[in-house]
Amino acid sequence: MDLDAARDAGFAGGFFALYVPSPHIGDPPAVPYAVPLADPIPYEEAARVADELFDVLCGLPVARATGVRDFRPGRVTAIVHMEGAEAIASDLSNLETWYERGLRSLGPVWSRANAFAEGVPFRFPSSPDTGDGLTAAGRSLVQACNRLGILVDLSHLNWAGFWDVARLSEAPLVATHSNAHALCESSRNLTDDQLDAIRDSDGVVGVNFAVTFLRADGTESPDATTAEIVRHVDYLVERMGVDHVAFGSDFDGCVVPHDLGGAGDLPMLVDELRAAGYDEADVAKITHENWLRVLDATWR
Repeated sequence: MDLDAARDAGFAGGFFALYVPSPHIGDPPAVPYAVPLADPIPYEEAARVADELFDVLCGLPVARATGVRDFRPGRVTAIVHMEGAEAIASDLSNLETWYERGLRSLGPVWSRANAFAEGVPFRFPSSPDTGDGLTAAGRSLVQACNRLGILVDLSHLNWAGFWDVARLSEAPLVATHSNAHALCESSRNLTDDQLDAIRDSDGVVGVNFAVTFLRADGTESPDATTAEIVRHVDYLVERMGVDHVAFGSDFDGCVVPHDLGGAGDLPMLVDELRAAGYDEADVAKITHENWLRVLDATWR
């Protein structure tokens, strides 16, 4: 993520993840694969690392968004996002403190278990139906996020957790970086039933640029191109409507198509959407308007 190149390309902002990493699992597995869930991260360790990452974010030359009016042309604005809620105490005693620091988006899990839920493991081919749903603490977390106005990200939740959130949440359902399971049978991708639920809630799916979640064969091929991204956009738009599809990227979290070097190359991807038949109104929805609508409906 080159902030200068991103700003010059018209990138106005996105989700900047405070992600507490698990130990490296090694080289990309051969297909088919079934990578076990990562080990849980203790709260004390996660809280320390999240504090350090937040300090790093505060030192970057970016604004931090607490409302949709904070996104402005000519600058990059960060949504403070937790990818995995291990840094939140199980009794939620520090959630409001994080809100006051600017937290506006939270994924209850990464692909490991914690006090709130069980993440979806990395498997191919596999459905996302891989384990238990939200714990009692997880249900309380979703309700507290609704009350405060924190977006709840479904991307790393398994099937049971997804539907628990869908039943509980009063906000639009959002998967910030996920793709269509019908096109790539990764456990991390969303089934048609899940896509329909997100659409019916007036939510949004941000298309993930990770090669392994794009390609039909699930491989992390260096030959993948942005045509794979457009393929998933097309499917999601046909299934959900253009009002419910956006860019989700996962920059700095995955291997992306070789012709998409970073956020500075997003105009090239937008041109591909135009070439595929999307008009300017559609492009505006996919690049920013759908995100702004959902954020405005979620944030307080």
